Parts: sequence; structure tokens; C-alpha cells
Amino acid sequence: MKKLVLMLLLFAPLSIFAQTATPKFGHVNAQAIMQGLPEFIKARGELEAQSKQYENDMKAMQDEIQRKSDEYDKNRSTMNETSRTEAETALNQLMQRYQQAYQDNQQALQKAQQEKLQPIMDKIMTAIKNVGKNGGYVYIMDVSGGIPYISDTLSKDVTEDVKAEMNKIK
Repeated sequence: MKKLVLMLLLFAPLSIFAQTATPKFGHVNAQAIMQGLPEFIKARGELEAQSKQYENDMKAMQDEIQRKSDEYDKNRSTMNETSRTEAETALNQLMQRYQQAYQDNQQALQKAQQEKLQPIMDKIMTAIKNVGKNGGYVYIMDVSGGIPYISDTLSKDVTEDVKAEMNKIK
């Protein structure tokens, strides 16, 4: 009897350990999910239109600078010192306005990108968290970040689960 109790006590921890669940790991391609979303496609189109407008504005400024520079070069030899100085100052101011406009456009584009894409990323993150909680995952890795290797046997691709969850979140 003592041997039976002793054996039960010895093997009980092993059976308890065997019953505990193996940690679940998942992986997802958030970039692929995002690129398939209608709101992302719309945001990308708006950002591209805004970028194109900025490019057109910058091209117009470049053309103006080039035109005024050519005019200056053509008339420089006939200008007096005061006219030459004024023309050079005007060209320098145009160049500074161009550089400032370029920086302002870049900042505005980054801000617009942040404003339009952040809600989409938040929605994707919420869906990933929900899939993780509901599926009992310990960790869900995003493969779009360039992870060199993920085991298909130890990690489940939950991209489709996250897409399904995204349809629930509105």
C-alpha cells in the first residue's frame, strides 16, 4: 500500500506537467492585411494625390527659379550694381522659399500619413490582440517586419483569423 501511495506521489507531478498546455505561438502578416483593407486603399490614394500636388507645386517653383535665373544671366551684363544685387537677393529668397516649401511639404505629408494610417494600424493591433486572447496565444509575431525564420510547426499563421476579426471590428 505504501508503495502504491509512494508511486502515485512520484508520478502525480509528471501527470500534472503533461496536462499543462504547450504555449501557443502565432504569426501574422500585418502588412498584407493592411494592404487589403478598403480604408487603407482609400488613404493611400489620398496620400498619393497629396504627394502629387506637392510635387506639382515644387515643379512650378523650380520652373520659376529657372526662368528668373535665366533672365538674370541674360541681363546681368547690362545691369548696374544695384539691380544686380537686387536680382541676386530675389533669386536667393526664391531658393530659400523653395527649400522651406519642400520641408513644409514633407512634414505635412508625414503628418497626413500618420493621421490616416494610425487608425488602421490601431484596428489591426486590436484584432491581433483579440485573436491572441481568444486563441490562447502567448505571442503573435508580425512577419512583415522581416523576421528571418518562423517555424510552421511551432507557430500558427493567424493572418486569416486576424482578417476575420477585422470584419467584426468596425
